[in-house]
Amino acid sequence: MAELTAGTWAIDAAHSHVGFVVRHAGISKVRGSFDQIDAQFNVAENISDSTVEATLQIASINTENEARDGHLKSADFFDAENYPTMTFTSRSVEINGEDITVEGNLTIRGETRPVTLTGEFGGVAVDAFGTTRTGASVSTTISRKDFGITWNAAVETGGVMVSDKVLIELDLEFTAPEA
Repeated sequence: MAELTAGTWAIDAAHSHVGFVVRHAGISKVRGSFDQIDAQFNVAENISDSTVEATLQIASINTENEARDGHLKSADFFDAENYPTMTFTSRSVEINGEDITVEGNLTIRGETRPVTLTGEFGGVAVDAFGTTRTGASVSTTISRKDFGITWNAAVETGGVMVSDKVLIELDLEFTAPEA
C-alpha cells in the first residue's frame, strides 16, 4: 500500500484544477479557473507539520469569455499588471481518514487574509507507470471585498452585477519526491 512519505511533493498541473464560482446579476453563477498553477506539498514526518504553498498566475484566468477575462485582469478586479500572482501558504494541515482541513493565508491584490480549506483527502496511490500520487479536493468561500476587489454595478431589478461571496474549489494532485 502506498503511503504519504515525507518530502516535497510536486503539483501535477495536468491533473489539477483551481476554479471559482461567483453569482452574476443575482440570478446565475459564472465559473472560471486559473490555468497556470505552481504548488508543492511539503510532507513532514508528523503530518500536522506539513505545509502547502501555491502560486497562481492571474493572467491565466479563464472563464471561457475573452472580454470577461480581460475585465477580470484589469484594475477593476485582480489588477494583474500590479499583482500578477495570487498565493496561498498553509499554517496547518490535518488529515483524518478521508477528511482534510488546510488553514493558511491567501494573498490577492497584496491583501492577505486567513482562509480554511476543507474537503476530501483522496489518499495515496501508485499509478500504472510507477509514480506515487496523492490528491485532495477542497474548497472555501471568501469575500472578494476583503481582498480589495470592490467593483460592481447595480442591476435594474435590484441587487448587483457580481456577488461579494466567491466559492473557491481546488482539485489537486501531487507526485511523490523521487527516491
